[in-house]
Amino acid sequence: MHISWLGTTAVKIQTKPFDKDIILLIDPYKPKTGAFPRNLTAQIVLYTRGDKDSITISGAPFILSIPGECETNGILITSAQGNKEDDVIFRIDAEEISVGHLGLANKSPSDEQLKVLSGVDILFVPVGGGAAYDAEQAIKAANAIEPRIIIPMNYHSDNDPKADKVNSFLKEMGAAGAKAEKKVILKKKDLPQDDTQVILLSKE
Repeated sequence: MHISWLGTTAVKIQTKPFDKDIILLIDPYKPKTGAFPRNLTAQIVLYTRGDKDSITISGAPFILSIPGECETNGILITSAQGNKEDDVIFRIDAEEISVGHLGLANKSPSDEQLKVLSGVDILFVPVGGGAAYDAEQAIKAANAIEPRIIIPMNYHSDNDPKADKVNSFLKEMGAAGAKAEKKVILKKKDLPQDDTQVILLSKE
């Protein structure tokens, strides 16, 4: 599984169920500032805050932006109600790896959300404050979910220059020395078994 961060809450996941490359995008919204791809190709697109304000997506993708559960292209997708009426959170299961995405969460995970997300292998959590968690709130939410790997998102970038920088979150997690990677490649055998690991992605 190849994972990259596109800025704000946007994530690109490339996976290979049934020996076929599948690209899954989460939250490919047009940012108000900064650089972002104008056009991406994907087989699956997930939106945590509705499908308005999206960039152009090629490839006639399967789209999901409401609570529910479905399987497409060999990937199981589960979504639950988010903090706001039109928001959702997602769990993606592929290649024997589970990935959770909290969108712009700003409240403690609900029982319904924990039922979907508890114990996921990888968790994308917003850490930049503003409309979403700050560093302290993000850590509390992650502790409730107990993932093996945490990937911070929605922190300071050219798309969101007013957001908090990621430093505070990394320091609180004991990962102050983490070096940002453009992309991470993960397999089931690579997942940490004991301590939670923080992976820092630079904006692609």
